[in-house]
Amino acid sequence: MSSTFLSNLPLFSSNHPSINADGGRHFATVRCGPRSNRGPLVKGRVLSTEAIQAVQSLKRAASRADPSSLDAVLSKTLSRLIKPDLIAAFNELLRQDRCDLALKVFAAARSESWYATDLAVYADLVTALARKGMAEDIDSLIGDLETEGGIPCGGGLVRLVKAVIAAGRVESTARIYGLMKRSGWRSDEDEYVARVLSKGLRRMGELRLADEIGLDFGTS
Repeated sequence: MSSTFLSNLPLFSSNHPSINADGGRHFATVRCGPRSNRGPLVKGRVLSTEAIQAVQSLKRAASRADPSSLDAVLSKTLSRLIKPDLIAAFNELLRQDRCDLALKVFAAARSESWYATDLAVYADLVTALARKGMAEDIDSLIGDLETEGGIPCGGGLVRLVKAVIAAGRVESTARIYGLMKRSGWRSDEDEYVARVLSKGLRRMGELRLADEIGLDFGTS
């Protein structure tokens, strides 16, 4: 697909996930989420009423003991959201550190026809999951990336590699390297990514794989 998951919508700011949802609809200027020192989303950006309601419904359903309640909300609520609102709900949940729910919304986005792999989104998810101590979910997320057919060219790869290394996930780091090889990453810009991979794996004690990367990319 020619479009990406982000399309023309700025999914994340430099500090917090955010979205400027725009679809010719009426939007309420509402700050959604717990009050904390993190501040509002981004000055001048708002969530649509539909996105706010979706976030609140998901959180209410998740607070109940019955998992089927959340499944029902996911199937009914998320399926009705248009692309900007679905992305906005994802952003807001990630901003609130509700990684469990953000992952579910991300899975819903991945099933949409407009979705295409965006490594920057994966990087932000990995960082958030690491912050919450959800190490196994990081590995599952990179496994999902593996099923999407490779590493696309463009921005986000270095951020993703650094995030996975910072989380200390050896298996996921090795998977990303394997995906790079299968995707044909061999341009002049690859050397920096290879150095980051190699140094990170060395710090994690994976000397053999670090040496292999050095040989493959000529950085040894």
